[in-house]
Amino acid sequence: MANRTEIRSFFETLSAVWGTQNWWPADSPFEVIVGAILTQNTAWINVELALANLRRARVLSLEGIRRTPLSDLESLIRPAGFFRQKSARLKSFVSWLDLTYQGSLDKMLSTPTARLRTELLALNGIGPETADSILLYAGQHEIFVVDAYTRRIFERHRLIKPDAKYDSIREMVESTLQRPSTAIVEPALPSPTVEPGPGPAEEALELRKCCRLETPELHPGQVWSAAENDVYDDSPGGVPTSW
Repeated sequence: MANRTEIRSFFETLSAVWGTQNWWPADSPFEVIVGAILTQNTAWINVELALANLRRARVLSLEGIRRTPLSDLESLIRPAGFFRQKSARLKSFVSWLDLTYQGSLDKMLSTPTARLRTELLALNGIGPETADSILLYAGQHEIFVVDAYTRRIFERHRLIKPDAKYDSIREMVESTLQRPSTAIVEPALPSPTVEPGPGPAEEALELRKCCRLETPELHPGQVWSAAENDVYDDSPGGVPTSW
């Protein structure tokens, strides 16, 4: 594992250049949760199509998922792939919320982080990345999400070994950064680690140099980035599909 100075330098550089990114793209905490489940094992563009279907059908809500027949829900989220498993996971989540928190997202998200994380991980199809995405982006809990981009970037810069476990990476970052979800981590991932944003080419090149994101093997002008469509199923039994 990398030392703390390396990790802090990495995130402070990205934070200084990019600022707050306001990720995750959603209009409500529940939409974040739905997106976190749908994005398993698929590219985000497919999730957007599924979310658009749910919006058009006016069922992108707790009540909507609760009352929609399973077969109809499967059809609506079909673009996200694995629609039978994912529709069952959405139904399972809503049923658990009803039983455990009387259907209140506010109550659920106000639960202490460690306890809620354990509860989420016990649900069907909810793995560490999905649980932590819900905690951070829906509930604003201070926790670090280790997604496929994080792992690729960290491996690329030798901050971790290829066989590093999810929780060891998360704990490494959280122990280094006092507030893992705010001023440093959130702006750094995923956008700046994927690809430089709009701006003059010279500025983008300097950014890649200062962040050590330029790959020597590429020709001048080419840019290394985490693959656009990296997908990962973090549910129990899930496997990486593109790396």
